[in-house]
Amino acid sequence: MLTKQELEEFWAEANKVYLDHISIDCVVFGFHGGQMKVLMLKSKNEEAWYLPGGFVQHNEPIETAADRILNDRTGIEEIFLQQFHVFGDPDRTKIHNEMYQGNNFFAQRFISIGYYALVDFFIVNPTPDTFSEVCTWRDLDDLPPFQLDHERIFRTALDTLRLQLSYQPIGYNLMPKEFTMPELQKLYETILGKKLDRRNFQRRILAFGILDKLPQTRKGGAHKAPYLYSFNLENYQAALKEGLKSGW
Repeated sequence: MLTKQELEEFWAEANKVYLDHISIDCVVFGFHGGQMKVLMLKSKNEEAWYLPGGFVQHNEPIETAADRILNDRTGIEEIFLQQFHVFGDPDRTKIHNEMYQGNNFFAQRFISIGYYALVDFFIVNPTPDTFSEVCTWRDLDDLPPFQLDHERIFRTALDTLRLQLSYQPIGYNLMPKEFTMPELQKLYETILGKKLDRRNFQRRILAFGILDKLPQTRKGGAHKAPYLYSFNLENYQAALKEGLKSGW
């Protein structure tokens, strides 16, 4: 929680700059070391964890606000963002409504527009916001307790991402430029939360036509060096628009 002076300064500015009643919450997914990661923030002076979020400026398109908020938290200019749900339970911000009684900005009801983002783990610069002391990656299987309704927002985003795998490709924003087939399979298994048959995965992912097989292999290790692949960006973008023929 901010100090009284910090809160008063924020409230005075917020009422001039932002629309009231509307917020944006973002679920930022990254992939590193065989683990899906989620970007989270820890509040100042309390053990409360949140998803990255913010508010919409007057005369600012919603999509522009989402881009701005994520740029502030990650340092990335162009992010794959997908709007997935609106959260409007009357009591979703009850904790803050009671905490900030007497202020006409936070003490009112907010609806939140949910976005999820797929980013390259290695180029993100996690940056706390005004209310946070820490902005960091957390493993999907080691998440802290969420404040407000942010666990529901996270779960809804993950379910939406899993559904997306059924009709759109995923990976260009999460994988390094060059990768092996087992590394890509691990990404899909981590998102889906289940094991996939190796031969079946390779056959189906290659049939989509979104990968280019590279002439070089991944050196090192006791076993046969696996081939490296990269995404065919033109075919990948076409698949994003037109959809895939079958799911997982």
